[in-house]
Amino acid sequence: MNTRIEITTPDDWHLHLRDGDRMQAVVQHSARQFGRAIIMPNLTRPVTNTAMAMAYRDRILEALPPGNTFQPLMTLYLTDTTSPADIDEAAAEEHVVACKLYPAGATTHSDAGVTDLRNIYPALQRMAETELPLLVHGEVTDPRIDVFDRESVFIDRVLIPLREQLPELRFVFEHITSSEAVHFVNDQEQNVAATITPQHLLLTRNDLLASGLRPHHYCVPILKSINDKKLLVEAATSGDARYFLGTDSAPHARHEKESACGCAGIYSAHAALELYCEIFDAVGAMDKFESFAAFNGADFYGLPRNSGTITLEKSSWTVPDEYDFAGERLVPLRAGTELAWRLSDD
Repeated sequence: MNTRIEITTPDDWHLHLRDGDRMQAVVQHSARQFGRAIIMPNLTRPVTNTAMAMAYRDRILEALPPGNTFQPLMTLYLTDTTSPADIDEAAAEEHVVACKLYPAGATTHSDAGVTDLRNIYPALQRMAETELPLLVHGEVTDPRIDVFDRESVFIDRVLIPLREQLPELRFVFEHITSSEAVHFVNDQEQNVAATITPQHLLLTRNDLLASGLRPHHYCVPILKSINDKKLLVEAATSGDARYFLGTDSAPHARHEKESACGCAGIYSAHAALELYCEIFDAVGAMDKFESFAAFNGADFYGLPRNSGTITLEKSSWTVPDEYDFAGERLVPLRAGTELAWRLSDD
């Protein structure tokens, strides 16, 4: 049994860092574990153009611990007015690696998102031409659709027609949560990949709703069934290059989660690799972990694999109950509980 593993330095292909003092409070968690991360653009003022993305990148770099080499990979937030010229500018900037589709109203700070895909079809065509990937938050926002069905309905209403209209468009189906999403990705022959979060590999809707509501397990897309989790674990640990690590780590202050209308988002950056290790170890797939964490995402984005390494050891530790969050409190995933794996500082 492996009690210590060394792998190529991994990357996080879906990360929320916030901004200002809050960003400075959490960025070191990701920078300690990952070589790079794709930074989500849904700030209070969305990052909608290349100049804004580069300014945000500068703020992240300034907040890093001295000597840290973590590289933020930037994205643009698509709106109904995003133009082909905006895409050309983004494609010409090496530090902008993708554009993000938020259906308007789907999640945190998505109100400025796309109301109808037809509004951005010229921009999507230019993305296909420039090979700039589309990152998809895959949920419909139709209030008539059950919250647990929003991902599967999005596949039928949006993704399948999009594949028929623009088969050359490269896209990542982000934070997939359902058996339908796994089947969709498995059916694609090219240009499509998916990220999977630790919470959707570890938890089900029972962990959110059974025996009382647990607001710190509330995320969007919402946790699904035991069968959905089973298929997600099979996909993540299969060795299939279309699946890779994306935490969707999303910090919110404790009072914003524990409220009458709590925010969606789970914070996992404090122990992302340890959480994923627990999953891969449990199903005897540690030999597949390096590809999932360090190779598949870089290969999909056409970026070089990292040259350094990190080491994880099977050594238990207890997750803090809270972290400081710019003077407020941040409750992490698995707060106050024991994890079996630890990132080594050696």
